[in-house]
Amino acid sequence: MDLSHSISRKKAVKEPFPISILSLTVGAFAIGMTEFVIMGLLPNVADDLHVSISTAGQLITMYALGVAVGAPILTILTHKIPQKKLLCLLMVLFILGNGISVFAPNYAVLMVARMITALTHGTFFGVGAVIASNLVRPDKRAGAVSIMMAGLTIANIIGVPMGTFIGQHLGWRASFGVIAIMGVLALIGIFAFIPKLRQELPTSMTQQIKALASPKLMLYLLIGALGNAGLFAVFTYIAPLLQQVTGYAEHSVTWILVLFGCGVTIGNIIGGKLADWKLMPSILGLYFTICVILTLFTFTVHSPVASVITIFLWGAASFAVMPGLQVRVMSLAQDAPALASTSSHSAGNLGNAAGAFIGGWVITHLSITSLPWVGAVLVGLGLAIGVASYLSERKRHAA
Repeated sequence: MDLSHSISRKKAVKEPFPISILSLTVGAFAIGMTEFVIMGLLPNVADDLHVSISTAGQLITMYALGVAVGAPILTILTHKIPQKKLLCLLMVLFILGNGISVFAPNYAVLMVARMITALTHGTFFGVGAVIASNLVRPDKRAGAVSIMMAGLTIANIIGVPMGTFIGQHLGWRASFGVIAIMGVLALIGIFAFIPKLRQELPTSMTQQIKALASPKLMLYLLIGALGNAGLFAVFTYIAPLLQQVTGYAEHSVTWILVLFGCGVTIGNIIGGKLADWKLMPSILGLYFTICVILTLFTFTVHSPVASVITIFLWGAASFAVMPGLQVRVMSLAQDAPALASTSSHSAGNLGNAAGAFIGGWVITHLSITSLPWVGAVLVGLGLAIGVASYLSERKRHAA
């Protein structure tokens, strides 16, 4: 018993878990920064390029659509390229997009640059998740994916405030310059530390699309989209919610969002460990927890202390579910794990957009205080579909 334990411990030590996956984390950090930093710099961009704030806001919308639509198409077109080489090419494209942003003479060129970087987003996370899960033992897959995804969550806590600060003091172009440098560091890390993995025989385009069109996979993409819709229905309007209902001053909201980001990062790592322990029970349990937290938020939003505690727990639970969901989606498409993983990001981005739209509708037709329970209903729909799918699966196995 002791001998087998020491052998498995040696095996765990031998695995290139930290350094190789950390190079993916740096890439995820840079991509997270480029997606979100624009939100804090919209007035600066609008002034400099002589467009309205709402026109500048389209840079965010088109980025999300670029991820949702472009990522699966790019993944299908590049499926024959070895994964390590593809990651390097994606980072070169990412550096190019941000480099163009630095020197963009007008709004149209900046929009094209944003679309170029958006194309790399979903495919990087899709292929990166497959590589991360292949670098470790099968029982550590969700944990490996969560370490890569941590780059995205840390970008929200450190990268976005830092990028906004740089942009406000040195000009918005400087922020994109810093992001391009982060891309160069990620490219060096991927080139130096990611080993050449044995490439499976490339599946044909038809097989990949067939794998993606499986009803069960579509069901889990819908569950992920509903979860994200519930998150963004509330999160998009968190600042007015905290200011108008809870009574916080504008400068306090920034620190509450940093706290939310800390919850997100902690939840992401814990979620990876839970999913490695029990995959489906952890996904469903976390969705149930999010429903409960959002329902409670309907009441705690009126209390300054209780609302902050709720927001921290909500951030943790919302992102704890993501590594497990990613691994579940990849396992359902054995013939096309990278395409399935990328499509999971596309579905998530469509959920983000739908959530923001639904949240806007709720504020107009119901009230801003209705947002938390509407978010809970959306996540609850995802949970109901997940439970029904899980029970029918178990029944089939029992039969």
